[in-house]
Amino acid sequence: MEPRPFAARRLVCFPHAGGSPHFFRAWGKALQDFEVHAVCYPARGERIAEPPATDLRQLARDLARELRPLPDGRPTVFFGHSMGASVAYEVARIWQSRGARPEHLFASASRAPGTAQGSPEEAAGLSDAKVLDVLRGLGGTEAELLDNPLFLELVMPYVSADFRMVAGYAAPADAAPLDCPVTVLLGDADTRVNTAHAEAWRDTTRAAFELFTLPGGHFYLADEPPYALIERAAGGRG
Repeated sequence: MEPRPFAARRLVCFPHAGGSPHFFRAWGKALQDFEVHAVCYPARGERIAEPPATDLRQLARDLARELRPLPDGRPTVFFGHSMGASVAYEVARIWQSRGARPEHLFASASRAPGTAQGSPEEAAGLSDAKVLDVLRGLGGTEAELLDNPLFLELVMPYVSADFRMVAGYAAPADAAPLDCPVTVLLGDADTRVNTAHAEAWRDTTRAAFELFTLPGGHFYLADEPPYALIERAAGGRG
């Protein structure tokens, strides 16, 4: 994070399953109207010594305590990619229940919370081999790394934990709609999320909703980050 006390807004980025803050390393320089923060989940980066999270809603509760609204009153925008969209949504719900809310929620490459109800049984049955197959299909990790035993030994414990956490996540059926606008971003070649999954995010908010389909697969934003959409929809430059 690059401190930017005179920026009009703060942007908090929530990485995908197996992801780290490094994924958003270039965003701070590109989004000059925002002070950009990227969440570091347990078991990676500066939190490498911690055990991985196993419950997505508990992870969101922990993050909500850390990500308090800025005391200077600057609005905060959430951007979550894939698993990160579910985490960001859960943090937004907690903020709202406590009398605060993000200014805007961006849900990228993610099914709406109500479209896939997970279960402990599904999570327990997700093997490391299956997780590796999914990683290869998504294309977010360089292929040579997935064939490197040392790399896999380092990352598979938390990557597998993240995937099992997603598989076991079930959004509450009685969740109150968010008061903030929700913008959904979807790659037109995404094999994991379709338009119906993305459109269902409309039910998560009583405020404005937009859906944008962009060129690319599940990791469309690796090559073309959606900076202009963030700036426009969240009221920054552009």
